[in-house]
This record gives sequence, C-alpha cells and structure tokens, in this order.
Amino acid sequence: MQLRYSFRLYPNGPQRSALARAFGCSRVVYNDAFRARETARAEGAPFPKTGDLSTLLITEAKKTGERSWLGEVSAVVLQQSLRDLDAAYRNFFDGLKGKRPRMGGPRLKSRKDNRQAVRFTANARWKITAGGGLSLPKIGEVRVKWSRALPCVPSTVAVIKDASGRYFASFVVYTGEDETLPGVAGQVGIDLGLTHFAILSDGTKIDSPRFLRRAEKKLKREQRRLSRKAKGSNNRTKARIKVTRAHARVADARREFHHQLSTKIIRENQAVAVEDLAVKGLARTRMAKSVHDAGWSAFLAMLEYKAARYGRTFHRIGRFEPTSQVCSQCGVKDGPKPLHIRDWECLACGAVLDRDINAAVNVAKAAGLAVSACRARVRPGPVPAQRGEAGTRRDGQLTVVGIPSL
Repeated sequence: MQLRYSFRLYPNGPQRSALARAFGCSRVVYNDAFRARETARAEGAPFPKTGDLSTLLITEAKKTGERSWLGEVSAVVLQQSLRDLDAAYRNFFDGLKGKRPRMGGPRLKSRKDNRQAVRFTANARWKITAGGGLSLPKIGEVRVKWSRALPCVPSTVAVIKDASGRYFASFVVYTGEDETLPGVAGQVGIDLGLTHFAILSDGTKIDSPRFLRRAEKKLKREQRRLSRKAKGSNNRTKARIKVTRAHARVADARREFHHQLSTKIIRENQAVAVEDLAVKGLARTRMAKSVHDAGWSAFLAMLEYKAARYGRTFHRIGRFEPTSQVCSQCGVKDGPKPLHIRDWECLACGAVLDRDINAAVNVAKAAGLAVSACRARVRPGPVPAQRGEAGTRRDGQLTVVGIPSL
C-alpha cells in the first residue's frame, strides 16, 4: 500500500526564497504545457506528448532569455509539473468515461493560489541527513520536526506550502504485509451522527467534538477584522493569514480526532461495517455546517485504508438500508420516524430500543457480521400475560383468577 507521511518544515529566509522560486518555475512550466495542449486541441492538431513538451518547454526554454531562470531550480521539479498535468487530464477523461467520479478539467495555476507544492523524486538526489534535516537540491538542508519514524525508505517527497504559510514535507512510502495486526474476535457496526459522532453496535457512544462550533467565536472575530482591512494592503494580508491559521487549527484538531478514533476501532475489531452516507445531499440541508464540522467522509476514508493496511475487513452497506426502521431484536420493519424520536418501542416484540444503537446493530447485521443485539434494548416493554399464565394452581388444577365486578 502507498501511504503519505507529512512532517512540518521550518525553512530559513534564503530557503523560503529558494522554495518560492521552485513554486514559481513549476507553475510556469505547468501553465505553458496547458496552453500548448489547449492550443493544439483548438486547432485540431495531435495532442502534444509529455516528452515533446519537456524538450520544448524546459530544455529549449532554458536557452532563451525569457525562460533562462528555469535553470535556477531542480529540473526534476519541472518534470514533475508535467506529470501533474498528465494526471489532471487523465482523471478528467476517466471521469467522462465513468471510470471515476466526474471532476473538472485542468486549469491555469495562479501565484495567488492558497496551496503551492513541488515534488522531488529519487532522481533529484534528495536525502535525509544524519542530523535529521531534509537536504533538497538547490534549496539546502531544511529543518524538519519529526513526530514519528518512517516505516521504510520513501520514494518521493513533496514540499507543500499551505494557505497559512506553513511548510510541510510529504513522504511517499510503500508498506508491506508485515504491518498486519494479530487477529481479534471483535466485530462492530458504526452509525454516524451529529449529537454523537459515532455509535457502535456494542452500545458505545462517542460524543461529537464540534471543533468548528467551539472555534466559531474566534473565527468570526478574525473574519470581521479581515473585512475592515483595505484590499491590497499589508494589513489585509496579515489578517488573512490569521484567519487561515485559525481554520487550520480547527482542521488539524478534527484530523487528529479522526486518526485516533479510527485507529482505536481498527485495532480492537476484526471487521468493521459502516453505512454509505449521502454527505453531499446532507450538506445542502439546514444541518450543513454541522455535517461539514463532523467530517464523516474523511473518517470513513481513514477506516477503509487502515483496515486494508492492518489486515482487517471493511464493509460499506447501501445508504438506502432501513437501519433506523427495523427492530434489531425481531427484525420487523416499523416504518420511518422523525429525528426527534430517540427511543421507540417495537410493536411486534415490545422491545424499547435506542434509535442510534439499534441502527448500529442493523448496520453490522446488514454487512453479515455476527454481533449481539442485546445492548440495543433499553428496557423490556410491557407484554400482556396469556390467560393460561394468569392463574393459581390448586391440587394440580389451574384456576384462573377472575376480576370481581364492582
């Protein structure tokens, strides 16, 4: 499996300038290749190949006065920008063919984009130094904050600058079968929600942290300050960075919560079942902010790749499965219920069920997992006694106790 490990970079002044040159040169080559291909398409000419574009836009362009500054950065960075354009076109055409979800076509890159990135492959001869720094060609040794050790030697590294001005090194590593965890007996179904982020079929309820809601007051304050700054001024740039950093803290906290919870669930269970949620549809309702704050899609993606990495089984059931309408005790469908009803009584067996736990149990059962539904019962409902049971025995004979008339 191919994974990415990201670590924070702390370049000094000259290194930031060198990285800015690398970002700019990579962007220029990408845009030149995009214009060349769009011009060929408009004229009905054959689609230019990557090798021809590399010779024309990199090798020959360095010899001209207009593009001589392309030689100030590593050639591998420029080559990888052409690979990125190829990937953008390939993904676009695959979406049209139905091989993947549809996405927009490639577009020109701007120096004002919030995210800038360059990629170095093994041909660039980058390395991790003995002192723990990251040595990059024509940039130097950049200080790295290592939060953990890499599982193997990485194949490529991408240097990323986000909207808040932070730098990251993203390493691509390949994992093997040695990371498979020992087998466990646990099997769990998961029902996702807003009041509780996740409800497990064993009765465990995990509260929703609501990172965006908790930081909303500070975000509003910083956004108001940004709106008062004159456009194009340095003060507006500083205020914009404060807003992006506040949003970055929220996103980082949410991602850390997702990683910790998904890792815990994968380690404790051999099989995990979830429901395929229509997040795009829910994001168009009045609950849109809470849905985005929960980050369900990112959490499910983490569960899926970690299950494949550690040798666990991951099931995703259909979104139209009536998990909230079926009694997990007897299997009778009781019909849809409003969201404000959190406990309901099954009319068939009399069990009083917690809505969320019952749905989590049904998710696991729909995926074919052998889970116990005992935790779905909140309390036994009143069941009428049979006439033969409502009596006393005298001399071995059953006598039914009658109700005296008033």
